[in-house]
Amino acid sequence: MIELGNYNTLKILRETAVGLFLGDDDVDDLLLPLKYIPDAFNIGDDINVFCYLDHEERPIATTLKPLIKRNTFGWLRVAEVNEFGAFLDWGLEKHLLVPFREQQIKMIAGEWYVVFCYLDEKTFRLVASSRLNKFAKNEDILLSPNDEVDLLVSRQSELGWDVIINNKYQGLVFKSEVFQPMQVGATLKGYVKKIREDNKIDVVLKPIGHLGLEPAAKQIFEQLELADGYIPLHDKSAPEEIREMFQMSKKTFKKAIGALYRDRKIDIKEDGIYRV
Repeated sequence: MIELGNYNTLKILRETAVGLFLGDDDVDDLLLPLKYIPDAFNIGDDINVFCYLDHEERPIATTLKPLIKRNTFGWLRVAEVNEFGAFLDWGLEKHLLVPFREQQIKMIAGEWYVVFCYLDEKTFRLVASSRLNKFAKNEDILLSPNDEVDLLVSRQSELGWDVIINNKYQGLVFKSEVFQPMQVGATLKGYVKKIREDNKIDVVLKPIGHLGLEPAAKQIFEQLELADGYIPLHDKSAPEEIREMFQMSKKTFKKAIGALYRDRKIDIKEDGIYRV
């Protein structure tokens, strides 16, 4: 079956004046309009296309790559708002509707929002929602501490930054553990720090424990090489100075230079760190 809102690999069945007709075992009349036809093709070839509903609510194929697909979260701009809701620019000719009932806050044309794309079972249309709690649920969590995960920053709060984890769960990066620029809509890697008894997930942006030590030590040693073997920081330096130079906490910095010292790669003196 063709899955609306997703990529489908279909067979080229025939060529017409309006485009190519594609199909599989169940469908034999899905149109790929003329403007999306590849330069070279043969009848019978397989082609990977994105399928959605056109302006007349008919299934149609495109070779354009949307900014979001079905059952995923994304960061999209509102192209317009009318009596039906907000319409998002998702990279296709027809905009993606966010009905008013699916807006966590009233959407404004030109603004950007984190949304979830899904197929409305009542209308059989692809729509989006900014009510993220309906779709990112911390149930049956298949994660463990130290796991590397994909993050989408969804909101800034008093505690830090809310994130969507692996397109499935909700998590939090505490502001005290952020040492790099952050903004809503950013996608980045993170690491599971803790899964709490209430299923809340704490996330950090750098590996933890012994997993995080090697990159931090490497970063410091590489900076030493660039600085001709001397950095004016040491284990008693202010956290702000360390964060400014290395974008890491003082705790991580101290562990890293301790490891370098034990490996006899550096000397730690009152005025700074020296390469051995």
